[in-house]
Amino acid sequence: MNDSTANPFMPHLMRIAESRDETLDVRTLRLEFIDPEAASEMEWQAGQFGQFSIFGTGECVFTITNPPNRGDHIECTFRDVGKATNALRSRSVGQTVGFRGPYGNWFDMEGWQGKDILFVGGGIGMAALHAPLQFVLDHRDDYGEILVLNGARTVADIVYGDEMNEWQEMDRVKVVQTVDPGGETSEWTGEVGLIPNVFEQLDPKPNGNIVVTCGPPIMIHFMMITLDKLGFPPEQVITTLENKMKCGIGHCGRCNVGRLLVCRDGPVVTAAQLKDLPAEL
Repeated sequence: MNDSTANPFMPHLMRIAESRDETLDVRTLRLEFIDPEAASEMEWQAGQFGQFSIFGTGECVFTITNPPNRGDHIECTFRDVGKATNALRSRSVGQTVGFRGPYGNWFDMEGWQGKDILFVGGGIGMAALHAPLQFVLDHRDDYGEILVLNGARTVADIVYGDEMNEWQEMDRVKVVQTVDPGGETSEWTGEVGLIPNVFEQLDPKPNGNIVVTCGPPIMIHFMMITLDKLGFPPEQVITTLENKMKCGIGHCGRCNVGRLLVCRDGPVVTAAQLKDLPAEL
């Protein structure tokens, strides 16, 4: 067995079982454990992340994008933005990569039961919402109405487009997709507008509803302003932080925000917690 408990920096060996392009620069990988014992022992919760390693190149930090109830493998969705992600994207089905984790805290899926949930994702930020959203859809009777607002710069940048179409057909699920002004095509039938503006136009009511949002920092900033304007209590608003992490286990301090270490105390935080963090966040 690959004894990752002996050395926290020793990754599990994973075989790429499936690779699919979400956009021109975003890819989803399905990874399977080479060691069956490691596969049987692995447990995680929606919202946790892992370190994905490309041997000889480096590591990348991604959210685990499949929920624990679909736990015979691990999935990640990432954008090709640098040396490590480029190397990972160049790997083919059947090749080996590393994984260590899971790390961080997670979404309170039990606490959401019986409530309406509004998922608001921007760009690659939708990847952080995929696991909790899929979990809710897999346990549909436990939750109320579901709204999914998925935004991107252009039509070509929409992540999980095929899944969005499938989710739209599910009971008590509303999917709204939007692109930034100028990012639409002549065939586009979705919304055109910035995510916070489109969200406000939907006229959502607090009423104990949960809002889960992730995206670029500027989007999160204006989403928080919009949610406050609409009367959503900060305890009902949840996001994930994406500060650059190195060790993933709270040792190096690279991801600190004030007294908070994102890898240890996050990445999942409420808007109430955000108010206590440095303004530059």
